[in-house]
Amino acid sequence: MSDLLMPTVPNETALEPAVTLLPAAAAKLKALLAERNLTNHGLRVFVSGGGCSGMQYGMAIEKEPGEFDTTLEQDGVKVIIDPTSMMYLAGATIDYVDNLMGGGFRIDNPNAVSTCGCGHSFRTSGGQAASGGGGCGCH
Repeated sequence: MSDLLMPTVPNETALEPAVTLLPAAAAKLKALLAERNLTNHGLRVFVSGGGCSGMQYGMAIEKEPGEFDTTLEQDGVKVIIDPTSMMYLAGATIDYVDNLMGGGFRIDNPNAVSTCGCGHSFRTSGGQAASGGGGCGCH
């Protein structure tokens, strides 16, 4: 169970892992942070409205979590998630894939009932799809 991210905030009572950071993602994050001399920073993962499926994933490098954020740590890498995003990301895995089409972080989210072709946008069972319908506008 060493590859699962568990909340490090003292008042967190989750019994299940909040998010799983896969080894390739942890290694890539470590390399990016070291390359930018930001070893004391972490990766913020968030969900916001938009995208062609109704909601979209976002990521940013941040130094400090907010007051109500959950901070997860694995292999010396911090992942920061705000409470609203955590509702949509519970049980998700974060991976890094590098293939002929390019590299990038990928979120596999069990809460998503449909996803955009590019994988950056999703819809949950209670959510509505974006009104644009049709093809993927993400690139």
